[in-house]
Amino acid sequence: MCTTCGCPSGEHDHHHHHEGGHHHEHSAGGVKLAVEMDILAKNNRLAEGNRRFLRERGVFALNLVSSPGSGKTTILERTLRDLSGKVRCAVIEGDQQTDNDARRIAATGVPARQINTGAGCHLDAHMVGHAMEELPMDDLDILFIENVGNLVCPASFDLGEAHKVVVLSVTEGEDKPLKYPQMFHAADVMLLNKVDLLPHLDFDVERCLEMARRVSPGIRIFQLSARSGEGMAAWYEWLGRKG
Repeated sequence: MCTTCGCPSGEHDHHHHHEGGHHHEHSAGGVKLAVEMDILAKNNRLAEGNRRFLRERGVFALNLVSSPGSGKTTILERTLRDLSGKVRCAVIEGDQQTDNDARRIAATGVPARQINTGAGCHLDAHMVGHAMEELPMDDLDILFIENVGNLVCPASFDLGEAHKVVVLSVTEGEDKPLKYPQMFHAADVMLLNKVDLLPHLDFDVERCLEMARRVSPGIRIFQLSARSGEGMAAWYEWLGRKG
C-alpha cells in the first residue's frame, strides 16, 4: 500500500527499472515517513526524465487536475476541437476504471492514451512515461494530461509537466482553494469553469478568486464556460504563448 495516498504500490512499479529499495525505520511513524520519501523521490527522478524528454521535443505538457465533475474533459474536448488544424495536440487520460473520457477525447481526432489506475487515486511519472511511449511525441506541440478526479493526491506527484492547471467549477463552492490549499498552491493556472451557470447559483466569484490568490498569489485565473465558449479565447491565447 502506498502510504503517501493509499494507492496500491503495484500501480506505481510495473516494469520500469527500480532505483534502490525502500528504507525502513523501526517505529511505525518512521516506516511511513521513509516509504513516503522513497516513493516521492523515485517519482521526482522519473518526472525529471519525462520533463527532459518533453523539452528535447519542444512539447508543452499540462497536468489538468480537479475534483470529479468539474468539467475537465468538456474543456479538453472544446479546446481540442477549436485548436484543430492550428496546434498539434495529444491527451493522456487518467481514470480509475473506465475509458469513457478517452473515447470522448478520441472522437475529437487527436491521439489519446488511456491509463486506468484501478484503486489508485492519481497518475504518477512512471505511468505517464510509459503512456508517452505510445504517442507520436515528435509530432506534437501540446500534451494534455487529464489526471484522476481528486484534489488531494495529485498535488504531490510531479509528472514532468510544465504547469499544473486546476479546474474549479462554480457548482462546487468558492472555498475550495482554502479546503485544498496544497493543490491550489501547486497549480500555476486555475480555470474557473461553468460561469454560464452563475445567474442560477449563489456563488461569490470575487471571494473565490481572493481565496485562490491567498493560497497561490501568482496563480493565473481564467473564467470560462466550455459549454458556451465564454472566456475560452483567453485560455487559447495563453496556450498559444505556451505559458
